[in-house]
Amino acid sequence: MYFYTARQPILDKDKNLFAYELLFRDGVENVFPEVDSNEATSRMIEGSQLNLGLDEFLGDKPGFINFTLDSLLKKYPSMLPCEQVVIEILETVQPGKRLLAECELLKAQGYVLALDDYIHQPVWRHFYPLIDIIKIDFRATSIDTMLQIKDAIKEFPHIKLLAEKVETNEEFQQAVDLGFDYFQGYFFSRPEMMQSRALSPAQMTLAELLYETAKTEMDLNTITSVFERDVHLSYKLLRYTNSAVFKRRSEIATIKQAIVVLGQAELKRFLSVLFTAQISSDKPAELMRLAMTRARFAEDIARLAGFSDRSKAFLTGMMSLMDAILDEPMNSVMSKLPLSKDIKDALIDGVGPMAQYLQLIKFYEQAAWDDANALIQSLKLDSKSVPDAYHTAVQWANEQMKALGDN
Repeated sequence: MYFYTARQPILDKDKNLFAYELLFRDGVENVFPEVDSNEATSRMIEGSQLNLGLDEFLGDKPGFINFTLDSLLKKYPSMLPCEQVVIEILETVQPGKRLLAECELLKAQGYVLALDDYIHQPVWRHFYPLIDIIKIDFRATSIDTMLQIKDAIKEFPHIKLLAEKVETNEEFQQAVDLGFDYFQGYFFSRPEMMQSRALSPAQMTLAELLYETAKTEMDLNTITSVFERDVHLSYKLLRYTNSAVFKRRSEIATIKQAIVVLGQAELKRFLSVLFTAQISSDKPAELMRLAMTRARFAEDIARLAGFSDRSKAFLTGMMSLMDAILDEPMNSVMSKLPLSKDIKDALIDGVGPMAQYLQLIKFYEQAAWDDANALIQSLKLDSKSVPDAYHTAVQWANEQMKALGDN
């Protein structure tokens, strides 16, 4: 069983993934076991629950983790590899001699240090040589104050500025113009310039296949013929069915054989991933990863809720970012796609059980734990199973991104 943990992406100026922030429901103190401080400084706790999950949550990117002064004094950071985490000092921690000593020790051990929700005080200047990243709440801080902070750190060019709570593309562009280096928030999952965009023939073929596989009685011959008229799509299907994901002993050589071996549920999953990947090719890779995480998480929530058609929940999660991918309103996007009414109702009007699953996913993404817990109780889900479902979704999305060629 895993802890309640959300991960929030941090992107660079080019909207490439730089890192994640890991947010724990009850704070980092709830994650680490009680150990003697001296023991913690001497070795990392092998096999700790958090340590085992870091690779799957983070891949090859660093993870920002919040630390209080007390958790720093207890040497909790020493339990984690310095190349894998960024020590984020919470805004509640006041600058002082004890904190300065801990920062000096952590820097000597090779850790990257960040100040969270930075509020400028002259005393912080003593820390600047040790600090790598300063996080600023973009919505709560005035432009004048941001410029004042920039001026204060100009003698320390190694310090990078990170704007957090950046929720729109306009805010992202403003932060770029102000000289920020990194950006945290779900701005990348919002539509940019609203426009109407036609689907390409290849995308329409995938949409047609999604429609055919959504039927109660799947017509194998029809689906095979649709695949066979698209060489590129046929290649993708054969490569997928012969991939290491399925660990098959013998290779699959025909389209019909591949479809039969996959089965209806796995075929629908493959097609929805491929469709989303194709139409999001000009968008940040993290948008595709988020869509896939939502899809798998929704599928598992549906399973926990006893919902009969889990593949519909998967497709609802996958399609939930189509407005951002296509840069047009969701109702316009849905008018182009042959999806079932309950999927469209969930995505356009926010009604039905799948809309509730999607709302739970969004609460989880935002680390809105109280709201998430209330909805978990309302849906009568096993609260201990939800973190496992999220962890599985994150791991699965990472594997799919690798299979699609994103490293």
